[in-house]
Amino acid sequence: MRKSLEAISLAGLAFIFWITYQAFTGPNPLPSRIPTHFDAAGNANAWGPPATMWFLPMVAVAIYLVITVISLLPTGFKSMAVRVTAENRARLEALTHQLIACIKLEMICLFAWLQWSILQTVLRGSGTISPIAVPIFMVAVFATVGWHMVAIFRAVRARSAA
Repeated sequence: MRKSLEAISLAGLAFIFWITYQAFTGPNPLPSRIPTHFDAAGNANAWGPPATMWFLPMVAVAIYLVITVISLLPTGFKSMAVRVTAENRARLEALTHQLIACIKLEMICLFAWLQWSILQTVLRGSGTISPIAVPIFMVAVFATVGWHMVAIFRAVRARSAA
């Protein structure tokens, strides 16, 4: 499952760059100012040059790389919320790597949605995006962390009961 999540995350990164590439090379030229920030209601409240469209893909790549590097460091498994033993270490590492892959995917999806929304806002000329999407992504991230924490605690309890 982890490999699938990684593949989808990479596809998401490619999609973000495709959106950005299309914004600059597509049939509709970008205006001289595009929205760069939105308030809680989804209304644009800051504007900038079209070159700022490259900011989100670069941040997405940076986040992807940082999370990937952190997931490769074995020291993270020494300080977990549960007791790590030789019997449960492999399962806990698998669950933690799956959690990290899920979070990475969710972050890439958020950035892809933001980039797509900014481009659609520019093309429509409306200056608004959906205000509900960011809270939905936040709920998804917290639900993912919660589900994995429950799975981690269950894995430890199942090993100690056996």
